[in-house]
Amino acid sequence: MNQKVLLIEDDADIARLLELHLQDLDLELESATDGETGLNMALHNEYELIILDVMLPKLDGLEVCRRIRETKKSLPILMLTAKSEELDKVLGLELGADDYMTKPFSIRELLARIKSIRRRMSSIKNEALSRPTLVTFDNLQIDTEKRKVVLNGLVIELTAKEFDLLSLFASNPGKAFTREALLNKVWGYNFSGYEHTVNSHINRLRAKIEADPSNPKFIKTVWGIGYKFREA
Repeated sequence: MNQKVLLIEDDADIARLLELHLQDLDLELESATDGETGLNMALHNEYELIILDVMLPKLDGLEVCRRIRETKKSLPILMLTAKSEELDKVLGLELGADDYMTKPFSIRELLARIKSIRRRMSSIKNEALSRPTLVTFDNLQIDTEKRKVVLNGLVIELTAKEFDLLSLFASNPGKAFTREALLNKVWGYNFSGYEHTVNSHINRLRAKIEADPSNPKFIKTVWGIGYKFREA
């Protein structure tokens, strides 16, 4: 059975071009031409990937991304925009986009990005299968199979990227990661230069799992390098 991709884009030419080329990747394309319709389809159907334009009628792509992330935390999202503004890319990253492309783009590059996302998601799943499904550090439990975090008996709500960061750290206790390495492993190489996004995610993650975020017990700062998780 073909895997489904949802394109939320009001440019019919892009939709026709993508539908034709995605068949070569054994992917079936479904389309929506406005944000409200696309959001409804994303929330009520299963997709391997969402390709999401920023500038949309009825509901803009950034808001669609935010709402998808509230319930489907690990669903890959590739964002498209006609703008080259830094703000759009940063907002997309902060909201949980997995990749980002600026129009105009070549269909070959878009297909390469889609393949890269699929490889990365497959790698994440394979790594999760090879790790213990339940990792415990004192009062913190991380279930990599259910993507569930429990602290002091209470479930902690994390975004997809926050969970991916925490899972990577907890699977490598004591190992120091540079911000660039974390960015590449969790977001992918296409976001080189946005290491500040790692800092903001670390800060939010600490606020959720640390009793005292200014004096963290789990996620330690390694001065001059980056971050590491406490050793078992």
